[in-house]
Amino acid sequence: MRAVLSRRAEKFDGEGRASNGRIVRASTEMRVPIVDAKTVRALRADLLRWYRKNRRDLPWRRTSDPYRIWISETMLQQTRVSVVIPYYEKFTARFPDAASLASASVDEVLACWAGLGYYRRARLLKRAAEKVATDYGGALPDAPAVLADLPGIGRYTAGAILSIAFGRPAAVLDGNVFRVLSRFFALKGSWRRSADRTVFWTLAEALVPKRTPGDFNQALMELGALVCKPRDPVCPACPIHARCKARLTGRIDRFPAPSPRQAAEIVAGSRHVILDREGRILLVRRPEGGRMEGLWDLPESAPRGARAEKAGIVRHSVLRFRYVIDVFLASRPVRARKGGDARRWVAREDLGSYALTGMAKKAIRIGLGAKRR
Repeated sequence: MRAVLSRRAEKFDGEGRASNGRIVRASTEMRVPIVDAKTVRALRADLLRWYRKNRRDLPWRRTSDPYRIWISETMLQQTRVSVVIPYYEKFTARFPDAASLASASVDEVLACWAGLGYYRRARLLKRAAEKVATDYGGALPDAPAVLADLPGIGRYTAGAILSIAFGRPAAVLDGNVFRVLSRFFALKGSWRRSADRTVFWTLAEALVPKRTPGDFNQALMELGALVCKPRDPVCPACPIHARCKARLTGRIDRFPAPSPRQAAEIVAGSRHVILDREGRILLVRRPEGGRMEGLWDLPESAPRGARAEKAGIVRHSVLRFRYVIDVFLASRPVRARKGGDARRWVAREDLGSYALTGMAKKAIRIGLGAKRR
């Protein structure tokens, strides 16, 4: 699709038709905004000026290392900045470059990631690091097509790495950028609709400047995170509020279009805290291809001959799933059988070395607390 904006002050009517008759509308249900080169220049200047004065001091903004920027952008997907910071610092200290990440075991990577959630990101990082170490000498490639071909690097992550680490004029589009553009141009699109995202990608690509594209992209994201928030946006503090069509028409709350939420799914189950005669806890690895694949969990049932008594209930949420889990404690220590790849007897002091599910962590606390009582 051609860019919506051009270097010339090309104007568009409400149906997405340029003054020269060229149709540029990306969606039959969404109109391309009227925009000209002067507006683009002002938008870029205002955002960059604001960003350089107000940007947060974040650890990944203190480096130009493509690897660390890659790690940060992967961690930040669907995760708050305040949550990411300690995980980023721990992860980059343990795996300071692609070579160290590539040579680590999957269990080591998952254990370092444990608690951040969305564990598939960690697995894909590991696979991508192996390819970078093998095929590119440990250096993240700066060719857009090659970068986008790495496992786990989609259009957004590639754009962030290219613009921030390599200074390439590549666009980004996440929820924050989508919201800022939706309000500025009064585009009532929905993040969940692919056709709408296509329109916004076209806008983002046309807006990103050749100079300082990384700062510009981060300015858009920062503005969406700090000022142009989903609820209660701080419009007086916004550097582009004077040209924001949603604000000027008093319709901020209508942009972007609300996305319907998926109904929560209740999942009932049980977990057993089973102790052997040495006080070690039995862990089982969750199967490949299912929810929370490859992580360590507690058994759903007690082994034959072990008496289990209920210790409490765990309530845990993962995405749209709401888990209600009965926790049982084996009241008599059982003889430990040989573990294996899918079963491990683990001393309590060694649990931190395992990538445990959130449910398992909560259930262990409840089970061991019942034992002390």
